[in-house]
Formats: sequence, structure tokens, C-alpha cells
Amino acid sequence: MKKVKGLVLLMACFAATTAGAQDKVEATIASDFVNQYIWRGQDLGDVSVQPTLGVAYKGFSLTGWGSVGLSDNSDTKEFDLTAAYQTGGFHIGITDYWFNTPNEKYFHYDAHSTSHVFEGNIGYDFGPIALNWYTNFAGNDGLNKSGKRAYSSYVEAAVPFKLADLDWTATVGAVPYATSFYGKANGFAVTNVSLRASKDIQVTKSWSVPLFAGVTANPSTQKAYLVCGFTLRP
Repeated sequence: MKKVKGLVLLMACFAATTAGAQDKVEATIASDFVNQYIWRGQDLGDVSVQPTLGVAYKGFSLTGWGSVGLSDNSDTKEFDLTAAYQTGGFHIGITDYWFNTPNEKYFHYDAHSTSHVFEGNIGYDFGPIALNWYTNFAGNDGLNKSGKRAYSSYVEAAVPFKLADLDWTATVGAVPYATSFYGKANGFAVTNVSLRASKDIQVTKSWSVPLFAGVTANPSTQKAYLVCGFTLRP
């Protein structure tokens, strides 16, 4: 289970917010196709399609993001909703992650059997480096060493740079304390060390397709992945 999301982008991301407070409503529609679904150093699936739909206005945004496996029917299906606010380099938001396990019913919110995970995030992009903190505060969270809700957290630093005509991002992420949510981390654990490159490939005069590839290592689980994909957008 567990993510989900580039985004924090991806995405955890992973919310589609704007760089400043725009004066009109802006919309985002896109879809990533990836050879593997790797999130914060965790392997969550094989070949996947990951659509995004979002709207933003004056720094506020609401974004939907999903993931469905294309090569393995047993891969977890995911649907996330993120509400966020951004001003300058500062952002804050809440994400509702939903998976089709352990309960396939989307509108089932019982604390002991729901498939929803609710996470708060806060961060600041200083330009040369972006720092972000994420904490689960409700839903199907992991457990700590005492068997209680762990309020599982993840902290990440990302550094963007340009090299050889490519856009690069170097990322280091860690789990600050024990939780079963991130691969049964028994305490502080570095779970994500990654280097990703991307480049827009011009298809026509008015349309380009972003290609990306990256290496991700998880020192905590002793695993490494090579991820590649492309994004389709208007």
C-alpha cells in the first residue's frame, strides 16, 4: 500500500500549485506514464498511468491525482485529493490519499478499516533548495513500536540544477521516527536518495512532451530503482 504520489510530486507530492497568486482561475490536466511507481523510496507498483486534474486561484489549489497499474492487475489503485495554499516560496496543504485496500469502498471512513490516509504538509522553496515536512494525522496510518498510531512523518530536501541541457533534481528524504507506514522503519531512517533528470521534447511548434528518468535508492530497505516516463499534457 502507501503511495502514492511524483508528485510530491511528483508529486507529493504531490499538489499542483502555482508560483504566485494568480488573478484568474487556472486549470491543470496531465497524465504521467511510468515504468515503475516509486514513492518516497517505496515500490508501489509496476508500469502505471498517473493522471492529474487541478484548479488554482490566487494561491489556493485543489488537485486530484491517481495511479492505476497497466502491467499488473494486482497493483494498488490510488486516488488522492490535495487542497493547498502557496504564497511565494511557502506552501501548506492537506492530502487525502485513498487506496483500494484494505477497503475498496471510497466513502468508508471508519477509523479501524478505512483505506483513506490524511496527511498534512508544509514547506518552503528557497530557490537553491526546497524543504518539506509531511505528517499523517488520521486514517489508515502506520503504527509505532508501542502499537499505537505513529503519526507517520517524512521530511525531504530537494535541490534543482541544470547540467548538460537537462533539468536535474537531487533529493534526500527520511523518516524521523519509528513507523510501519514506511517499510517498518524502527526509528530515524533515510528512505529516499534520488537523482532525476528531465527534458521537454519538441513534437510540434506548439506541443512538447516532457521525458524524465531517475535513480532512486532506499538505504533503509537496501533497494534501488531506475524510473523513467513521460508526461502528456495540452
